[in-house]
Amino acid sequence: MSSGGPVVDDLLRELVPQVVGVLTRRFGDFDAAEDAVQESLIDAASQWPRQGVPDNPRGWLVQVAYRRMVEQVRGEQARRRREELVAAREPSDELTAPPADDALDRDRDDTLTTLFLCCHPALTPASAIALTLRSVGGLTTAEIASAFMVPEATMGQRISRAKQRIKASGVPFRLPGAGERAGRLKSVLHVLYLIFNEGYATSSGPELQRVELSREAIRLARMAHDMLPGDGEVAGLLALMLLTDARRPARADRYGAAIPLAEQDRSLWDGKAVAEGIELITRTLAGGAVGPYQLQAAIAAVHDEAPTAEATDWPQILALYGLLERMSDNPMVSLSRAVAAAMVHGPAAGLRMLDELDAGGRLAGHHRFYATRAHLREMAGEHQAAIDDYRLAAGRTTSIRERDHLTTRAARLSADQTPPG
Repeated sequence: MSSGGPVVDDLLRELVPQVVGVLTRRFGDFDAAEDAVQESLIDAASQWPRQGVPDNPRGWLVQVAYRRMVEQVRGEQARRRREELVAAREPSDELTAPPADDALDRDRDDTLTTLFLCCHPALTPASAIALTLRSVGGLTTAEIASAFMVPEATMGQRISRAKQRIKASGVPFRLPGAGERAGRLKSVLHVLYLIFNEGYATSSGPELQRVELSREAIRLARMAHDMLPGDGEVAGLLALMLLTDARRPARADRYGAAIPLAEQDRSLWDGKAVAEGIELITRTLAGGAVGPYQLQAAIAAVHDEAPTAEATDWPQILALYGLLERMSDNPMVSLSRAVAAAMVHGPAAGLRMLDELDAGGRLAGHHRFYATRAHLREMAGEHQAAIDDYRLAAGRTTSIRERDHLTTRAARLSADQTPPG
């Protein structure tokens, strides 16, 4: 979504899932409703900056999208599912004009229901991310395709397949019951986590980070927290995003090259985001059972509270990673725990843990394993081995900025080893 200005864009994105929900409940067709809402967004982005935002922007979008739905239903080229909808509704006059606001549940907010639907466990993470960004985040297919560097047609097909899979699953448009909600909420949080990570540390291409994705993930996490204020893991994920994103201004130099955490100018960190994240995770941890997102947020808080890299409370971080490792069984957590162990007990301890991790084969060939081992070998004074690992890692990452950073580290170590003259 673009050309409407930041205020209009933010308003439209906030309203998207609400309008999708209204039409889905009205027509029983998530796919068609989502398409109609996207068309209404185009109209709004074009008209509102020139004519002004309507007094009831949500109602305006509902009315325009409703008319689009009617056009789709009555179109001669409509697909079979829409023809069936026509057959069911044709005798009624209610398609002639949009119903009154009250008939469209003017004050009902379906955002959370739409978010649960888009993050259905039947979808692959890639499909759920794309559908969430479009149907809940309000991004256009072109914007999502650009963010993930794939052709717009490819992203359109991915989104279409995701909607078809939801339709085929027969899942009703309603919040899942208490028994099902825990499992579905796990999928929701995972999708938001993946969106944030892709924005904060882009996995491929020339950019170190995609700020628009990180911001959208934070916005959606805030929305989920507002609707589920008592859920510790929702709060934990939001705190984790805030505490991590707070470092963004210091993560790159003026040329866009990555700056490691230990070398960042902490005065550039967003103090307001740090304070909010720390307050949120502190309050959440006092509330009872602790989950993986809360533990990750607690680790981020320890980093952000340290005035300098040298003042970091590494023993506390090591203990938290130990808890997280037992809870999540994620090899990336084990990788981070090895770094923490190296900072507490020396690089040899961390390298021993990496040897055990390597023997398990779960990170075989992964660039992050080689990058971490290179860092610990450099700490241990094993410079040639570190150079080799930096180069291995650089050859395996698909992020150009990360590749450049790893290559630079190897070159600097190599230069240090070269005798003068």
